[in-house]
Amino acid sequence: MTALTADRNTPQSMGPRRVGLVAAATTIFAGAMLMRNATGFLVEGQTATGLIGVGRAQEYVDNAAGANGDIRVEFEPGIFRYENSAAADEITEADLGKVCFAVDDQTVAKTSATNTRSPAGVVDHVDELGVWVRFDEALTRAAAA
Repeated sequence: MTALTADRNTPQSMGPRRVGLVAAATTIFAGAMLMRNATGFLVEGQTATGLIGVGRAQEYVDNAAGANGDIRVEFEPGIFRYENSAAADEITEADLGKVCFAVDDQTVAKTSATNTRSPAGVVDHVDELGVWVRFDEALTRAAAA
């Protein structure tokens, strides 16, 4: 491409909603923590390596019998409350601003459990009902590096 020589109508992505391709053999429930795998497809939050949190699923989708990318799911980055782990993996006020890790599609933990969990997002705040996690894929990748 060459440099502009006139005005350009540059498209803008409005709002936080995104749509992504779902991994093979995956069922995602609305409200679930959503993660991207190493090949770029979306899966539900889970204890596994090679994933990165991207946001909250906005809808139920069933690709249990499908191949990678057969269906799409709408999701939203942002700050959402999920369940807190217990005991040594419980997230507290001391963990604000730190990366938290996915246990399943609705639970986060303080640690990677000896490198068996992937980063879900960054702890925004904690209350008596759970952990508020900031889902921003780029921020989480940078914070976890």
